[in-house]
Formats: sequence, C-alpha cells, structure tokens
Amino acid sequence: MPAPLPPTELYASERVVVLLSCALSFLGSSLLVCTHALWPELRTRPRQLLLYLSLADLLSALSYFYGVLRDFDRTSWDCVLQGALSTFSNTSSFFWTMAVAVYLYITIVRGSPTGTSLLCCFHVMSWGIPLGITVAAVALKKIGYDASNVSVGWCWVNLDAEDRVLWMLLTGKVWEILAYVTLPVLYLLIKKHINRAHAALSEYRPILSRAPAFQPQTSIADKKLILIPVIFIILRIWSTVRFILTLCNSPAVQNSVLVVLHGIGNTFQGGANCIMFVLCTRVVRTRLFSYICCCRYDESDWPLRRSNSNWQCPEPPRSKDVPDPERTKPLLSST
Repeated sequence: MPAPLPPTELYASERVVVLLSCALSFLGSSLLVCTHALWPELRTRPRQLLLYLSLADLLSALSYFYGVLRDFDRTSWDCVLQGALSTFSNTSSFFWTMAVAVYLYITIVRGSPTGTSLLCCFHVMSWGIPLGITVAAVALKKIGYDASNVSVGWCWVNLDAEDRVLWMLLTGKVWEILAYVTLPVLYLLIKKHINRAHAALSEYRPILSRAPAFQPQTSIADKKLILIPVIFIILRIWSTVRFILTLCNSPAVQNSVLVVLHGIGNTFQGGANCIMFVLCTRVVRTRLFSYICCCRYDESDWPLRRSNSNWQCPEPPRSKDVPDPERTKPLLSST
C-alpha cells in the first residue's frame, strides 16, 4: 500500500460548521428521546426502534463534537476513547437504521406478526456487533490518530496500522455501503406494496368527491418512504467518497468542500431524523406545539387560547361511504 497522505489541515471555519452540526444533531436526537418519554400513546414499535437509533446518534454527536473540538494531532488516551465511542455509536446507527427498514418491510409487505423475539434480535445485532468490533479494534490497538484524511478532526482507525483498510471497512465502511444498497431496496418494496394496496382499495371503493381529504396524508407518507434512504445517502456519501480518495492516495481528499460535507454528513443524522419524524410528522408536531404552549400559558387559560388558535384546523366530517384513511395508512404514518 502506498505511503499515506500528509495530514489534512482543518480551518477554524470548517470546525465551527461541523461543531454546529454536532450540536443540532444532539438537540434533534434529544428531542426524539423526549417525545418518546412524554407521550406513551405514541410509543409504537417503529418509534421504539427510532428511539434506539436516536440514542446511538446522541452518543455519536457527543463523541464527534469532542473530536472536532480537540482536533487531534496524535494518538492519545482520549483520542482512543473518542474513536472507540464514535466507532461504536456510528456503526450502531447503521444497524438501527436498517432495523427500522427491515421491521417495516416485515410488517407491511410480508404481513408477518412481530414480537419481542424480533426486537431482541435487533438489540443483539445493533448493539452487540458494533460493541464486539469496537472492543476488538481497541484491544488490537487499531483505533487512533488518522490525520483527518478519513475523518474531520476526530480519531478513527490508526494511521500506522498496516491493515488499516481492513479495519476501516470493519468499523464502518462495509456497513455503510451495505446500507446504501439495503435501504433503497426495502423502502421501494414497501412503497410499491402500499401503492398496490391503494390501487386494490380503489377498485372496491369508488373515489368520491370527499376522498381528497385524506389524500395528503398518503402523499406525505409516500414522500417519507422515498426521503428516508435518499437523505441517508446524501448525508453519508461524502465520507465514502473521501474513503475512496484516500485509498487512491488522491490529494482531493483534502478539498475543503469535501471535508465540510463529510463533517456535516457524519454528524447530522440525529438532526435529520428529528426533522423527518418530529417536525414533519403531524401527530408529533401538534403534540409538541401544544406542550410548548401549555408550558407558556396557564392551564386554565389554555382551552380558550387553543380554540382561537389557527394552527390546528378541525377535521371535516367523514362520509360513511369513504374508507377510513387509518385503515389504509402504513405503520410509518406515526413515525
């Protein structure tokens, strides 16, 4: 293998942008955890899986924040600790992201019943495999300073390790690339199944003039099914690009734009999930706004203010001839 490239110099502006991304991801993951704790009625199984994903992203944001803040220039005890935490949490995040997709595929497309055994399997794989890989990497002294050529200030696989490419694959890249393939395939299969179910329903239930009342709900769910893998790939692809450039020994790996995109992509997953599953989910967003307003106003005054508010419109009466949208909504609608 050719000699490694010289260390990538991080500018103050680049560090500020990545630190801000870490902070937003931390806040987004915390908000997802808080919504799960506040409202038990929203604790569906998909959102329970999303909770574990948020915990992994929370730890990832904290470890990356410390790494970017320190901007390591050599292997030290805190470099190894930070690298181990980020390796574990980042790999766990990949597994939980795929677990959500696998769960939705099994329940929606296959129609198979799911119980605690499947959840236990997800726990073993999503926590156990990353933990085993991380412990092995630390024990074999593979975690350390990487000159920021495959990171943005934080520590990952030690630059001096002869088999560093193998460990880069094991501690993240192979699972990342697997997610690039798995997520689009699963979500496209789910979307295709939902569209087929809607088409079958329309054959037996003629579409009346009032049917558009629930069309936007289906449209939003369909868009989410497309956006989930798209956003994941958009965020993560830059780290893969820099990884490939590092293997090719290309100086383009030190391009400032690539460095910033890599930093944001690796650290903003929690923020993206918050936007998708809190701010862009009507049920959760409505409860969140209601909770914020309740904290601001006195409890006795809240019903009057709520009745005069213009952000929540009453639902139109449904005709008994129009199918209930709740029966045709996928499990993802509450996520």
